[in-house]
Amino acid sequence: MTLQIKLFNTLTRKEEALKLIDPNHLKMYVCGPTVYDRPHLGNARSVVVYDLFFRLFSQVFPQVTYVRNITDVDDKINAAAKEQKISIQELTAKITDFFYADIGALNVLRPTHEPRATTHIAEMIVMIEQLIKNKNAYVSEGHVLFDVESYKNYGELSNRHLDEMIAGSRVEIATYKRNPLDFVLWKPADTEDDASSVFKSPWGKGRPGWHIECSAMSSKYLGADFDIHGGGADLQFPHHENEIAQSRCANPNSHYAHFWIHNGFLTVDGEKMSKSLKNFITVRDLLDKGVSGVVIRYLLLSTHYRKPFDFNQKALDDAQKSLEKFYSVIEIGASTKGKLSEKILADLADDLNISKVIATLHEMAKEIKATNDENLKNEFAATLDFLGLIDERFFKGQEVVSDVDLTEINEQIALRLKAKQDKNFQLADEIRQNILAKGILLEDVAKSETIWKRV
Repeated sequence: MTLQIKLFNTLTRKEEALKLIDPNHLKMYVCGPTVYDRPHLGNARSVVVYDLFFRLFSQVFPQVTYVRNITDVDDKINAAAKEQKISIQELTAKITDFFYADIGALNVLRPTHEPRATTHIAEMIVMIEQLIKNKNAYVSEGHVLFDVESYKNYGELSNRHLDEMIAGSRVEIATYKRNPLDFVLWKPADTEDDASSVFKSPWGKGRPGWHIECSAMSSKYLGADFDIHGGGADLQFPHHENEIAQSRCANPNSHYAHFWIHNGFLTVDGEKMSKSLKNFITVRDLLDKGVSGVVIRYLLLSTHYRKPFDFNQKALDDAQKSLEKFYSVIEIGASTKGKLSEKILADLADDLNISKVIATLHEMAKEIKATNDENLKNEFAATLDFLGLIDERFFKGQEVVSDVDLTEINEQIALRLKAKQDKNFQLADEIRQNILAKGILLEDVAKSETIWKRV
C-alpha cells in the first residue's frame, strides 16, 4: 500500500504533502525530556504522539531515523539537585531511569538515537565558534550570545516580527546583552555550581544554553538539513525559533528542518496543570492508582495531537471502557501478526486523523462481534498492537505476563537501578530475587538499562 502522508507544517501554517529530502530515508528530531523530575501527563502526551508518528513512518518508508534527546544539563536540574542535596549525576541518572520506566509502561518504542547533552559539549562548542566566526554571535562578560538582529528571518516560525518583539519586550536587558532578545549560547559557571555541570570552553568554564543543545545534536545525527522537527506547542517560541536561527546561521546553505510539528497543550479539568493548583499529575501517579499504561496511552491519543487536550475523570473512564470493548471481541490467543488495517493507516497518513482512527476501531469491533470473523480478529489485534494499544496481559501464548503487572515490573526495575546507583547491592539483589520468584528474570544489558523475560 502506497501512502501519501499529509502534515500540518507550523513553519508554513498549512497542511502539506510530506516530501522527503531522501525519498527512502525519513529523518526526524524531537525535543526530549529535561531530566529533573518524573514525566507529567503533558510530557507523556508529546512522547506518545511522536511515538505514533515513528510507528507510522516506519510502516511507510524503508528507513526511519528518529532522534530524541535527553537534556541532562540545565538550570532546573541544578536547582533540583541542590534541593534534594544530591549530585547532578545522581539526579539525572535516577530521573532518566524513572522516565524509561514510566513511558515504557505506555508502550513507547525507543528512538533510533537518544543523545545526551553532556556527551555532546564538543559539538556545541564547534557550532558556537562557527556562529562567532559568521558574526551571528558575540562574547560579552563571559557569555556567548546569539545576535537576533543578524538573522533577518527571526520570528518566522512563531509568526512574530522582530521589531514588535523588541518593542513589546518586558525583559530588563542584561548588561551583557546588546538586545534584550539575544539569547545565551554559553554561560559562565557560578561558584556554587556542581562540578559535573561545568565544562571547559574557549570562553572559560561554564555550560551551554538550552537552545544550542538541540541544534548541535540534531545536526550530528541527521545532518544540517532533515525532514521533521517535533515538540510541544510551548517550545515553538523561543526554543524552536532560536534553533532555526542559530542552525541556519551556523550552516548558511541549510534549511534546517523542512517540517515543524507541534502537539497541543494539556489541561486538567479545564485548568492549566500546576503544582500550585494541586492538579499536577505524573504518569506514575496514574500507574500507582492501578490505571493501565495502555489506557493512559489511548487517553493521550484520543484528542487530535494539534488540539489542546483536557484530562478529566470522564475521559479516563471512557478510555478504559473503549479498550475493554476492543479486548472483549478478541478471543484469548488472537494473533497480532495479521495485516494492518489499511483504512487506519490511511487515516493516520492524514495528519494523524485520530477521530477517524477511533471510529474505525469501533466499527471493526462491532463487525467482529456480529460476524466472529477470524481474519478480521487478527487484523484488529495486529492494528491495536501497531498503535501500541495491546496490553499483553489479555493474551497468552505470546511471552506474556499473566500473574505480574507490567507496571510493577517497570517500577521494580527502576527501584533496583536506584539501589545499584546508591551501592545498596543487597537491596538490588533482594528486588531481583523477589520478582524472580514471580517468574520474571531481570537481565542487565547496559550500565543503566535492564530488560526482563519470563522464566
